[in-house]
Order: sequence, then structure tokens, then C-alpha cells
Amino acid sequence: MSTYSLPFDLEHSLPLGSRPLPLDSREEFICEVQRGLVRRPRSLAPWIFYDACGSRLFERITRLPEYYPTRTERKILSTCADAIIACARNGKSQPLRLLELGAGTASKTCILLDAIGRIQSETLYIPVDVSSDALDTACERITSRSPDIRIEPIVTNYVTHFPRLEPFNGTTLAIYIGTSIGNFSPDESRSILRNLGSQLQAGDALLLGTDMVKDEQTLVAAYDDRGGITAEFNLNILRHLNRELCADFDPASFRHRAVWNRVESRIEMHLESMQEQFVRIAAANLDLHFAQSETIHTENSYKFTQETIHSLLDDADFDVERTWTDARQWYAVTLARVR
Repeated sequence: MSTYSLPFDLEHSLPLGSRPLPLDSREEFICEVQRGLVRRPRSLAPWIFYDACGSRLFERITRLPEYYPTRTERKILSTCADAIIACARNGKSQPLRLLELGAGTASKTCILLDAIGRIQSETLYIPVDVSSDALDTACERITSRSPDIRIEPIVTNYVTHFPRLEPFNGTTLAIYIGTSIGNFSPDESRSILRNLGSQLQAGDALLLGTDMVKDEQTLVAAYDDRGGITAEFNLNILRHLNRELCADFDPASFRHRAVWNRVESRIEMHLESMQEQFVRIAAANLDLHFAQSETIHTENSYKFTQETIHSLLDDADFDVERTWTDARQWYAVTLARVR
């Protein structure tokens, strides 16, 4: 049987979605809400999306016909997994361990773990995510199908508290897929990758998934689906605040908006107040006044070109070795080496 060691938070017997935030996470949550909702324009960090309900909604988004990134990346990984792992090993016979940032429920990671399993008998997998519920699902999913995987999950906000890795006598392949890097500004992306690089050794590798620039209609539809699942995902951030911070948002008085910002090369998600209203966030000691049409900026999803991918990785002290794309060049999976 495969095994995984659970952080304390994952061992709680409370039902999913009802676990209280640990003290340090709660303080960080409050600070982010205070910082983002007091300033103008108002904003919230995208990691706040991922309570239990938010994680389930995002899983539904990845299966929507309009949301092409997940299935496109999955096809690339399925087709090229053996080549990716061979490239990561760089001709060495040492064991390979897999570190994943923003692992979520690890729905595509099994493809790479299977490829690693074809060349070594045991594999260490370290999924890192802010959502303990998502990691719980990831551990159960991998454990049920891969008996030779040892899993050591880390529940942390890797943007603000990057985990320290144990030394490893082999090669580490860090993967950051699902176009997660696109949720951060260029400066934040460089910081994340530099923090990652500081924990890797010479010869270790990074596999980065990035969504590419394409026509506006396709981009907007991916973040504003006809069934309204993405809108529900966006509005759920208000319910998360209500539950965790004793806020009194009325989600029905806000609406979801997705727009393409061509200058910044990003899709933006906003929540727009449909009327003048007042909101109290008790735990954050905030009393907010929203004018009609005022927005909360909840997420960016930057879109890349080959030039911007290379520039980002170069600035973070990684050297690009190989890139895999789909036939339409809609998505790229890039392997880079620690410089």
C-alpha cells in the first residue's frame, strides 16, 4: 500500500468545508482582506477562492467545453510524458522526486507519476497547496491508483511562505502546471520562481504550464461560460468571507465580469456591485461602502508568448531546455533547468 503523511490540519475529523482556519492562516487571511478591500480599486488575492466549495467549483470549470486550458495541457502531458521525464532526468540514473506547486487535486499529475513509475520502483511526490481539502482529494486519488508513490503533502501559501525542502540524493522535478503562474503579476511570478529556485539544487528542473495569447472571444468565453459555473466560482469568494470572517456580503447583489486586458495581456475577473450597498466584515473590523458599479478585482490570468515565457524564466535564473505545445499553439509546457 502507498502511504502519505498528513499535516495536522488534514487529520481533523470535521466535514470538508467546515474546518476552522489555523491561527496563522486566519491572521494572513484578515490582513489580505484588510489590505485589498480598503484600497482603490478593491481587490482580493486569488488564493482566497479555494475553500472546499471553491475547489469543487474549479474542478467543474476544468471540465467545461469553454475552458480549453485543462484538456489541452492534459493532452500535451499524455502525449509527451515520457519525453518530459527523460528530459528532466538529463541522462542521469539517479532517482527523481516530484514537487508540485499549487497541486490542487492533482488530476493531471498522475500522468507524470505514471511516467516516472515506468523507470523507477518508488517515487516521492510532494504536493504543495493552500487548500487542505484539495490536497486531501489529491492524496486519496493518487493513493488509490499508485501503490508505489510516497506522498508528503505540504499545506501552505507558497506565495507568502515558501516551503523548505529536505535534501534529496537525486533530481527534483518541480512542476507548476495548470497555468497557475498566470494568476500572478510578472513581478510576483518572478518572485515565486526565484523562491522555488532557491530550494532546488544544480541540475534540478522546472516544468511550467502556460496559456498562450489567442483571440479575445476564445479567451473571454473560457472565463465566462454559458452555464455560469465560473460566475458561481467568483461569487463564492464572498461566501468564503461570510463564513470565515463573519462578513455580511449578499452575493446576489454582485455580478461576475470577465474582460480581456490587451495591454497587460491578461484576462481579468471582477465582482461588480449592482447597487449602492454597505458591507460589514466583523473579524477584519471593516465597514465598507460600495457604490453602484464598483468592482472587486478577484483574479488575473496572464497569457504568454514564447518570448515572455523565456524572459520570465531567464529573470528567475532558469534556462529553457525544451517546450511542448499543442497543434494550435494554444498552450505550452516548458522544461527549464536551474541555472
